[in-house]
Amino acid sequence: MTRSELKIFGFACLVMAVGALLLLRLQRVQKLGIPGVVVVQEPIHNPSGRVVGKQSVFLPPVVEGFKFEKQPITDVELNWLPKDTTYARGHYKAPDGFETLTSVVLMGSDRTSIHKPQYCLVGQGWKIEKTEIETVRIAKPFPYDMKVMKLTTSIQKRINGKPQMIHGLYTYWFVADKQMTPDHLERMVLIARDMLTSNTLQRWAYITYFSICYPGGEEALFERMKQVMALTVPEFQLATGVPSQNLGFDMPMSLGKVPEFGFSAP
Repeated sequence: MTRSELKIFGFACLVMAVGALLLLRLQRVQKLGIPGVVVVQEPIHNPSGRVVGKQSVFLPPVVEGFKFEKQPITDVELNWLPKDTTYARGHYKAPDGFETLTSVVLMGSDRTSIHKPQYCLVGQGWKIEKTEIETVRIAKPFPYDMKVMKLTTSIQKRINGKPQMIHGLYTYWFVADKQMTPDHLERMVLIARDMLTSNTLQRWAYITYFSICYPGGEEALFERMKQVMALTVPEFQLATGVPSQNLGFDMPMSLGKVPEFGFSAP
């Protein structure tokens, strides 16, 4: 190695060493942000009923027109996601058969608690037909329009012994302290911004609502999902949008026949 090459190599090592020291210092003084959702001292369980966490994100158990049932957190999530991840999962069902599965995943000090939902959906056999941003009107603490990502998905199931195409609507968004976005990339940009400007790692929460229907029932299904979101989101989400002047609400539509097979979390 020549003298000039040694100098370049030595300089590169110095830069890497300084960078490593700076990262170490940042990690030591890094602050955790305030969650944008309500955290309560209520345990969570795995599918076998064993208590696997002392805290959970609050989901309202009493919602007019719906029956609520808490759902377990899968062993796959508990084994793969960081140990300081906080969860909530619940099932809301109306007398006419409409149902939606609600889930919240709140990160702790490790940002890998949250990942792109498309990976899990495809991994479980769902095909993503369409991706679009929709607006959901939330009335409290003041009226505002909340942006959510809506994935229209499809999967073939056997119902009564016959193959049947089923469509699913998977809606999600992310919230942190006074921040909210339906876009995964924007969330990553906001994480980097807060780390650089205030050395704060915001505790982002990933919120989802998932419902199914037969092909052709997507529009009516989403109206019902928006109804549940409007009733439940203000009860557990602290982050809000910009106040809106339009106070109107969409009226729920009839779903017709609903597919009859069990729900599972994508």
